[in-house]
Parts: sequence; C-alpha cells; structure tokens
Amino acid sequence: MKILKPTTPGRRQMTLVDRSILSGRENEKSLLRGKINKAGRSRNGSITVRRRGGGHKRKYRFVDFKREKFDIPGVVKSIEYDPNRSAYIALICYKDGEKRYVLAPEGIKVGDEIMSSQKKIERRVGSRLLLKHIPLSSFVYNIEMSPEGGGKMVRSAGSYAILQARENGFAQLEMSSGEVRLVPENCMASIGQVSNIEHGAVKIGKAGRSRWLGIRPHVRGKAMVPKDHPHGGGEGGSPIGLKHPKTKWGKPAFGVRTRKKHKKSNRLILKRRK
Repeated sequence: MKILKPTTPGRRQMTLVDRSILSGRENEKSLLRGKINKAGRSRNGSITVRRRGGGHKRKYRFVDFKREKFDIPGVVKSIEYDPNRSAYIALICYKDGEKRYVLAPEGIKVGDEIMSSQKKIERRVGSRLLLKHIPLSSFVYNIEMSPEGGGKMVRSAGSYAILQARENGFAQLEMSSGEVRLVPENCMASIGQVSNIEHGAVKIGKAGRSRWLGIRPHVRGKAMVPKDHPHGGGEGGSPIGLKHPKTKWGKPAFGVRTRKKHKKSNRLILKRRK
C-alpha cells in the first residue's frame, strides 16, 4: 500500500495500491471496445441501482474466462490494470500467435508460462485444470459452475477458494465467505489466488475519488423527512426509530436472506456463509 503525505485534507486519510508490478505498455487494441455508461439503468432507461452516474470514461477489455485453448502453452506478455474489475489482467501470447486477456493470479510475472488442459499436467500458478486433477487443499479461482460454462465464481481481487475434498463426482470447495459448496469435478478452475490482494484495504480519502468511479453521493435515511424514508423524522441526530433498518420502500435491510428457498442449486450448498 502507498500511504500519502497529508499535504491536503483529502490526502490525510487516502491510501493507494502499489501498482509497481504492472507493465507500462499500451493495451492490446484488438481486445478493446468502447463502453457506454448506463449509470445503473435498465434497458428501459429507468434507474434500477441508485447513486450511479458520471465517472471516468472506460474501455472494455475482453477477458477470457473459459480459457479453452487446451494444451497450447502461453507466455505472459504484460500485467495490466482493468478499470472494469478489481483484479489485474494478464495479456497471454499463445504459441500459435493468438493473444488473450486472462485474470492475473497473485505472484505471476512477465515471461511466465501458463497452460490450460483437461489432462494431468504440471501444476503451477495460473494453470487451468479440471477440479479432479487439482491436489486437495489447493487455492483455486475463476471456477466453473457447470462443465464448459466458463468461470463464474471467485473472480474478484484477492479472492480464492480451497479445494477440500472430492466425492461422488463432486468437488467440495470452501469459499472465502465461509460457504462450503459442491461443484462437479469435471468443471475447470485456475490454480492460485486472484491478484491485487490489497484492494480491500484502500481508503478512498475524498469524495472526488468516488465520483471518478461513478459513485454519486448517498444521503442517510435518518437525515430525511418521514415522507421520504421510514428512518426519517425526529429532532436532531435521532435514531431510526424502528426495531431494524428498512429500505426506502419499507423492506427489511441488512442481514435479510434474499436467496430463494426452493432454488435448485440449494442442494449443492453444504454450509451457508455467516
């Protein structure tokens, strides 16, 4: 982490991630496209996520979450920042000349070789294998939920899952949230931990940095009047006046389970997160 000198009130609490591991090269133009800012709106144009808007312009990087180029070695050409996700991405140049972006694991360096395979190959950081070929107690990320479905779980910065056991065609994974889940052992996963593990320790420091990220100001419900929010009203810094927090529309908030009771995949969850 970079701790800045308190030359201004905004910099007094601000911290930054040390990005010295990133390569100073330009992005691969063939893997970029323009991105339209929808600011938390649905396809009808109505706001579905509040407090979004503005922010810096971004270009989308096409990231290969499937990595289905089996048994073709690839060399890491660069490690780059991606404004669309918390993790870093790595540019891979395969032996046949094709280039692709993949999620960069912690500890990978420029010049390292990685490979995807459905067979038993040498296990190193960044290699992508079937769960049945990965040793127990290994850290894995970018995990498929169904065979050939592409990585869906464990993709954010610093995250990982631990491969605990294999039984009856399923692999047992412990997520960083504490949830223990069954995944078919024919699904693919990458070995290692997602890069940028210091991301969660960043202190924004000033309001302007949030605006660069496209996050607009948030007004507390207790600072509103009763007609605008269930928490509103009272004199001075009064409490919310309710037994538990509610949303603007009166629904319970914080700690309320939102997962459907009869969802098919519930049978694959052995232990719920805390």
